[in-house]
Amino acid sequence: MTTAADTPATDSPKVAHPWWALTSLLIGLSMIIIDGSVVNVLLPDMVDDLGLTQTDAQWVNSIYSLLFASLLITVGLLADKFGRRRLFLIGIAVFLVGSLASGSANSPEFLIAARAVQAIGASMMLPSSIAVINVLFEGRQRAIAFGMWGAVFGGAAGLGPLLGGWLAEEFSWRWAFLINIPIGVIAAIMVLRTVPENFGPKVLGFDPVGVVLSATGLGLIVFGLIEGQDYGWWTAIADFSLGPIHLDTGGISVVPVALGLGILLLAALIVWERQRAKAGHAALVDLSLFGIRRYGFGNVVALVVSLGEFGILFVLPLWMQSVHGTDPLTTGVILASLAVGTLASGGAARRVSATLGPTQVVRLGMALEIVGIVAIGLTLSVDRSPWWLVIPLIVYGLGLGFASAQLTNVVLSDVPALKSGQASAMTSTFRQVGSALGAAILGAVLFSGLGAILSDDLAKEAGLTQEQRVQIDDQVKTSAGQAIVGLEKIPGMSAVVDDAKSAYTDAARDTAWVAAVFVFFGLITSFGLPKDDPDRESTHSTPPA
Repeated sequence: MTTAADTPATDSPKVAHPWWALTSLLIGLSMIIIDGSVVNVLLPDMVDDLGLTQTDAQWVNSIYSLLFASLLITVGLLADKFGRRRLFLIGIAVFLVGSLASGSANSPEFLIAARAVQAIGASMMLPSSIAVINVLFEGRQRAIAFGMWGAVFGGAAGLGPLLGGWLAEEFSWRWAFLINIPIGVIAAIMVLRTVPENFGPKVLGFDPVGVVLSATGLGLIVFGLIEGQDYGWWTAIADFSLGPIHLDTGGISVVPVALGLGILLLAALIVWERQRAKAGHAALVDLSLFGIRRYGFGNVVALVVSLGEFGILFVLPLWMQSVHGTDPLTTGVILASLAVGTLASGGAARRVSATLGPTQVVRLGMALEIVGIVAIGLTLSVDRSPWWLVIPLIVYGLGLGFASAQLTNVVLSDVPALKSGQASAMTSTFRQVGSALGAAILGAVLFSGLGAILSDDLAKEAGLTQEQRVQIDDQVKTSAGQAIVGLEKIPGMSAVVDDAKSAYTDAARDTAWVAAVFVFFGLITSFGLPKDDPDRESTHSTPPA
């Protein structure tokens, strides 16, 4: 087995069984993807068990995305400098500590802190895994490898709610986190035995200012995108609160302040990194990478597509549980049909990519996503069983598997192997920020639409006072629709319940149309990517000594 000591920084690692190495990485990767999507179906049980407030529940979910996205660039550089396998293994260890703490939490504050630890570990694993895959495989094999990566990425996101729902029903919500322990141990052992150590270019020095500017700037932006709906996009609708920390904002939301400060810090980061590069010092961000057309343009496509890709998955579980009263297990089973599509497209990636080329596969994937999302919107109905969503979700999953993996392949295809860690980290950051922005925009579309439609419908109910209308409207919105289940148990509220379900369905359908528009814009943008050249030699071949 190759070790860090005997792997030159200027050589691509050689490994006898790269597909076993890929399998090892994907087992570890599946944990962090599942834990990014599992929480939505667990929150009701967490609320009952730990007494989570609405704000606490939001932070249990948000803190994971917030830290995950904000640390990716930093850990990408660390992976290049100290070893990508090493960072991946450290990430597994940190993630397992966070998983054990999450499963053992006895208070909302402890659970939020544990989720933060999970996010730190996950941020170490994702860019490290992409960088290793990008170095181990070349040409057609890279397309296959990233196809499998995409299948696991999309499949795990779809299986997360299913696994979480089953564990919550049969055992406890805590096992959704504790099950990571044996999986992580197995992944770590396999990585040690199959994955060679590899490094980025040898650069002397470190860039602590860049680290602070990057992590803080991205963190503030992702925070603003995630929390805009909860704190208000301009005027404060709630004071900032996190555990023991409470901040009176004086009527102005913390969101525009966070977004503005985040943008200023990232602008400062660009200026700082340019100056360090001119001086020949170590830099956190290699801005020259964006001079590679396929990389720079591809990241824009990744950002735009991510706006619509995962936002719809935020909406569907809420709609099913609120409108149709589905339990967590049933919700998870329906959403798991997406994984059927992603796994199928991952298995077909080799033949399709060989025939069409990676860029065309990306476009095919986005086209299938659009078809699937539109079909989802047309299927949503108060009277129609949510089981009808299975077929559109399979189609959507097929597209997600093709687009997600091969887009990563396309974006990194012209990047030198020595810069894979940093390049993959920035690509992951673009996608995570896009996902956060998509969830924020689609969440705003969903809940603002729900409020407006429900308010109009309730105004037609003669038996309600104005105060009752406002109260019901507020309860349904602030509970993300969960209050509908409670309203059904109150005698004489059948008309109100019908109004709420109809309004929620209309708002969810509008959200699907917006998601489809985002992905369509990404499809149009993708035609700016350079054409695939099947005869082009890979840039990842071993460089001369």
